[in-house]
Amino acid sequence: MIDDYSETYIREILQEVKTIAVVGASGNHARDSYKVMEVLIQHGYQIFPINPNEEGNFILGQLCYADLSSVSEKIDMVDVFRAEDAVIGITKEAIQIGAKVLWTQLGIINEEASELAKKAGLRVVMNRCPKIELAKQY
Repeated sequence: MIDDYSETYIREILQEVKTIAVVGASGNHARDSYKVMEVLIQHGYQIFPINPNEEGNFILGQLCYADLSSVSEKIDMVDVFRAEDAVIGITKEAIQIGAKVLWTQLGIINEEASELAKKAGLRVVMNRCPKIELAKQY
């Protein structure tokens, strides 16, 4: 099963990553991506919001970028808040920028993207929420 991850696997990822790009970031306080970014920042992660419609704006004090390749700093993890059909393209971009982890939010599973990311050496977490997983850790 693609979303059957051990607690150790999840914990190691959350302990090792320092920088997280949130693809599909929203400045709307009611959106899940906003709430997750807020918690990630509270836990000390450096966040890069990614959304072409919000490019140049600030979300939670963080400059928003159009795409992953626009971020000049190293991104450890790509957290995806986009529809399943967008995940393959985001995965290819994550591989291209040298990300270490591909993470998709609850309800988002793309087997093809998972296989592609794993073949490129990325660790993959699908159908999980880092906010929920962090709450389990602390």
